[in-house]
Amino acid sequence: MLEVENLRVVYQEVISVLHGVSLKVRDGEITVLLGANGAGKTTMLRTICGLLPVYDGKIIEGNVLLDQTSLNRLDSSAIVKKYRITYVMEERPVFWYLTVEQNLKAAAFSRWDREVPPDIEKVMTIFPVLGSLRDTKAGYLSGGEQQMLTIGMALMTKPKILLLDEPSLGLAPLIVRELFSIIRGLNKQGLTIFLVEQNAHAALSVAARGYVIESGRIVLEGPAEELIKNKDVREFYLGAAMADQKRFREAKRYKRRKRWL
Repeated sequence: MLEVENLRVVYQEVISVLHGVSLKVRDGEITVLLGANGAGKTTMLRTICGLLPVYDGKIIEGNVLLDQTSLNRLDSSAIVKKYRITYVMEERPVFWYLTVEQNLKAAAFSRWDREVPPDIEKVMTIFPVLGSLRDTKAGYLSGGEQQMLTIGMALMTKPKILLLDEPSLGLAPLIVRELFSIIRGLNKQGLTIFLVEQNAHAALSVAARGYVIESGRIVLEGPAEELIKNKDVREFYLGAAMADQKRFREAKRYKRRKRWL
C-alpha cells in the first residue's frame, strides 16, 4: 500500500502548495485524485516519485510510505529501480527523433535484460496502433499515439505502481474512451494505478476509490460509486448543476470552497 500522511509541501521555501494531505493507494486498485488546475495534483505525484527537488520543492512535514517504508529522502531513480513506482507525466515526454520501438528500448534502461524484447511485443499487443507505427519517429505521432507510447514506456520499467498525470488531456473523446479501457485492462492484470484527472466521469468509471483536492487540501473521499453520485462532484466535475441553481449570476456568486468545507 502507498500512503501519504499529513503531507505539507512548499516551493522555493515560501509557496505553500499541499497543506496536510493524507490519502491511500491500495494494492491492485485504481485510485483517482480529482481537482481543478492548481489544486496540487501534479505536486502530489512529484512528491511521491521523488521529483520535488527538480522543481525547487520541499517536504516540510509528513511522509510518503510504501508498505511502511518512507520514500521521503530517496531520489527518483531509486524509487523507480528499487520500489518500481513509475510516473507518466502530463507533458508526454518521448524522444521525438527516435522511433516507437527505440523509445520503448530506451525506457527499459533501468532493467535491461533478456525479457526486454518480449516485453516490447507485449506493449505492442496492449497498444496495437504502436505495432503498426513501430518504425515511425515519435515526433510524427498524434497526441493520442504519443500518450499510448508514454504509457508503454512506463510499462517497460515493470512498475508495481503506475502514476498517471492527466492522461486524457487534449485527446478526442473516442481516444479517451479507448485509453481508459486500456487503463482498466492493465489494472485487471494486477497493476496498481494512481490516476490524477480532471475528466471525472472517465476516471471514476474505472476507479475503485477517489479523492477530491481543493487548494492543497483533501475535501472529499470515498468509493468511486459514491463519489459519482455526490451532488457536489456532479456539479463541479460532471457538469450536472443543481435544479435550483437556474441563473448564471447565482452560479457565479456561488462560494464553492465554503460548500466543500
